Amino acid sequence: MPFTNGIDEGGQGYIGISGSGMPSQLMKILEQDAIDPGADIGYEACKIIYSYHPLGARMVDKPLQMAMSQERKIEVPGAPEELLLKAFKREWKRIGGIGADTIIYRAAQLSFIYGISTLFVNVLNKDGTSAPFEKPLDYENLWKEDLYFNLYDPLTTAGSLVLNQDPLAVDYMHPKQVSVSGQPLSNTKTLVMMHEQPIWIQWTNSAFGFVGRSVYQRAFFPLKSFVVSMLADQMVQDKLGLLVYKTKSPGSILDRAALSFKRMQRAAIGGARTNNVLSIGESEDLASLNLEHVREAGEYTRRNILVNIATAAGQPAQFLTQETLAEGFGEGSEDAKQIAQYIDRVRFEMEPAFAFMDRLVQRRAWNPVFYEEIQRRFPEQYGGVPYAVAFQDWCDAFTATWPNLLTEPDSEKAKAAQSRLESATKLATTLLSAPIPQETVGAICQWLADVANDEKEFYSSPLLIDGEEIAEHEPLPADPIEEDAGQAKGNIRVAS
Repeated sequence: MPFTNGIDEGGQGYIGISGSGMPSQLMKILEQDAIDPGADIGYEACKIIYSYHPLGARMVDKPLQMAMSQERKIEVPGAPEELLLKAFKREWKRIGGIGADTIIYRAAQLSFIYGISTLFVNVLNKDGTSAPFEKPLDYENLWKEDLYFNLYDPLTTAGSLVLNQDPLAVDYMHPKQVSVSGQPLSNTKTLVMMHEQPIWIQWTNSAFGFVGRSVYQRAFFPLKSFVVSMLADQMVQDKLGLLVYKTKSPGSILDRAALSFKRMQRAAIGGARTNNVLSIGESEDLASLNLEHVREAGEYTRRNILVNIATAAGQPAQFLTQETLAEGFGEGSEDAKQIAQYIDRVRFEMEPAFAFMDRLVQRRAWNPVFYEEIQRRFPEQYGGVPYAVAFQDWCDAFTATWPNLLTEPDSEKAKAAQSRLESATKLATTLLSAPIPQETVGAICQWLADVANDEKEFYSSPLLIDGEEIAEHEPLPADPIEEDAGQAKGNIRVAS
């Protein structure tokens, strides 16, 4: 409840609690007596908490921002990888006018807020109209078309994403057909994202179906407690400059002149500033409120509330407390590992959205016109290969992996690189010490050079060795003086 304060007619200060509530949508919801631990949360409450609650946006955006803070490592082995990746990344950044990352981010946002969201893609005709919603996408000609994307929250798709609860049904607890305003959408054009998985016959008010749950569902009550702690902060802040005027209580009969004098004295105290002179009686005193114990109690309860919210949402507490890790994020501390594990899970749940966008971007980036350029540059490899065959091969070889969120510090990277080099050198020395063919000597030398070139922390320029030339080189005759040293030294000398 909001706090009120003032001065009564007798000049006495007071502190009270108003039951009318602040004129805000957030307070109208959080002041409801029905919000107890385990209370269900509705669609409107989720929208208001995200829009107005101090922690609403952070609980949704922080995990997504961390999950998408790094770019995926994309590879297409066995293909002209540099050209394919350049075309793919260019289309990835401009598709839909805002880029695939932004589209996926917004779809995941809605699923976190309400528990479910729907991503819809459609073709925009040349006259500005859209293609029929129920018509499937023509992927082969997709590169010729202009695409637009819409994001639908559960209120927009209400009624079509309830999910079938019949355990024997083919679409048991799986989205089957999405409809918006009674208009069915083609399954090739839609992607349904859920935050957490549905539970059988467990209705989700915020999503209007037996679907996932809002990130606020379990944290509804502690979110209310956080707002109460803010009101307590405001009350303490209002009283920090309060002066307590200590004087003897007047008798039972107080004439008008004495009352007027007391009011004038309080007004003089209230208006006093630095460099002013204030006169009070010997039996009177001025003091501020004793708030020395407020800090400990306030910090204790505030932190507990934040931890409760994070625990209820299944998130690391550092997301809300904004505490820095005791060690750097790349040091591999236990807190950092827990955060990395949580972010890995968020990335895993977002994979269907990335796969959906990957397919669209591949069709538009690696189109027939692009393939003509590939054939011109690589006639021996692709001159007689049909476009459909080459495109399918590229899609089959396409891989996209997330980099590790825990990055090693430079000192640890240097130690690991040095260990790898030493191990490779020992292995090569052992192999070269045996009587092996000259072709094997060349292969070992080439391998050792490749290992050294991979460790860019040590060498600024690559070590260039022609393994084939070493393999064709005639070994030098053994030195009679060093015959007892064996063929090993001769092999090593030839390799050098």
